[in-house]
Amino acid sequence: MDKLVIHGGEPLSGTVEISGAKNAVLPIMAATIIVPGTYKISRVPDLRDTRTMIRLLEIIGCTVEFEKGRLDIDSSGCDNPEAPYDLVKTMRASFYVLGPLLSRFGYAKVSMPGGCAWGPRPVNFHVDAMEKIGAETELEDGYIVAKGENLSGGSVEFEVSSVGATGNAVMAAVGAVGDTTISNAAMEPEITCLCDFLSDMGARISGVGTSELRIEGSSAMRCADVDVIPDRIEAATFLIAGAMSGERITVDSVVPEHLSSVVELLRETGNEIEVGDSHVTIAKKGRPAAVSMTTAIYPGFPTDVQAQWMALMSMAEGDSSITDTVYLDRFTHIAELNRLGADITLHQNVAEVRGREQLKGAHVMSTDIRASASLILAGLAAEGRTEISRVYHIDRGYERIEEKFQSLGGKIERARE
Repeated sequence: MDKLVIHGGEPLSGTVEISGAKNAVLPIMAATIIVPGTYKISRVPDLRDTRTMIRLLEIIGCTVEFEKGRLDIDSSGCDNPEAPYDLVKTMRASFYVLGPLLSRFGYAKVSMPGGCAWGPRPVNFHVDAMEKIGAETELEDGYIVAKGENLSGGSVEFEVSSVGATGNAVMAAVGAVGDTTISNAAMEPEITCLCDFLSDMGARISGVGTSELRIEGSSAMRCADVDVIPDRIEAATFLIAGAMSGERITVDSVVPEHLSSVVELLRETGNEIEVGDSHVTIAKKGRPAAVSMTTAIYPGFPTDVQAQWMALMSMAEGDSSITDTVYLDRFTHIAELNRLGADITLHQNVAEVRGREQLKGAHVMSTDIRASASLILAGLAAEGRTEISRVYHIDRGYERIEEKFQSLGGKIERARE
């Protein structure tokens, strides 16, 4: 396995171009199953998760070519409506193929995501949505089996807004005979990107970007090409790096309105921020002020930036609290940040952070994608040497992250464990 070695304390400056959004490209890749034919997807990040979805599409029967940020997918040969456990266990987003397979074949057999219990975890939102749209489902040897050759459409109302379940429901509904209404739908830009792609394919979807979507069934659909939106989570990560270690950092090729909640709080910490048409620049103005934060569904502060914000607050002047209302147990990074000298305690889903003037390098271990990012940010700001092990997590969600930080002046390199 690889590790990242960081010699912290170097000021960061310059411009970094943001890659396409992981959370947008994965459902779009799955959506190519719906209508047989050829698709071109541009601005695709080269990530472990992208490669996993490619392997899954190939198992289903697609032909896939991936080169220089572009995916060419031919779904004409799809003949295996099954997603095996070996792949789904490594990436929960593999579950996105449930709706497209049901839409095209009237049948889908998709493994339960690894570590996911039947019922209490959000996978039941996906299954309930399929049933509301007219499918019959059952749990069989760890697989969700969904059947519905003539989906009737229906009314789906999510108890809790879910990005994954919303995407799956939309992709199933476009293949239904009747109309479907999805209430309390996710409003994240990644869902908007998926709906725009499906609309370009000929689907009739109204309410895009709102919490209520209406999909008219029986539309004639075709293949389409798409440019993936920029990754707002990667952009937020680099902006927070600027607040911790930067002189002046510009994130380029972004949609600034997707970053509004993060930019607003960064301004409250005392940083100078300039927002352009497709870029955001942050100039650090001394030690950041402590600002408490609560995650929320879009357009609120994203849970995928919670760990990075905690790294920033660990160096802030004063105390702050961080509450995660989306994933109540997403705090494995606390112990590792504390190894770097942070002072963080956890009470249920609220982290209390007492800002320290200086972090110190140490050996730490990444536990998930965003936790890995927080450790990189802390390591770049810390005094001395930091080694981060198990960085395969970071490779799932960030494209060439060490190279991008090197371009900004960070002393970070990849090495073998």
